Amino acid sequence: MPLLTCKQFLEELSDYLDEKSDPELRQKLEQHISDCPNCWVICDTTKKTIQVYKGMDPVPLAPEIHDRLMAALEQKMARKDLKV
Repeated sequence: MPLLTCKQFLEELSDYLDEKSDPELRQKLEQHISDCPNCWVICDTTKKTIQVYKGMDPVPLAPEIHDRLMAALEQKMARKDLKV
């Protein structure tokens, strides 16, 4: 079974945490986690962060913060379109 790189592991992390990975890939991912302490920490921290956020009630943004966030996102997207 070929080893995964850290980059490959990170690309598959979301599906792994959502348990959407096929069994063979899941086995490779779990092997990588057991061999790579850095990826283990990333996986464990991400998993714990998701658990914390799932247990929280949503907090609405104040309108002025929402407006600033949307404006910043629109500016970012406009700059990205120019670079293409």
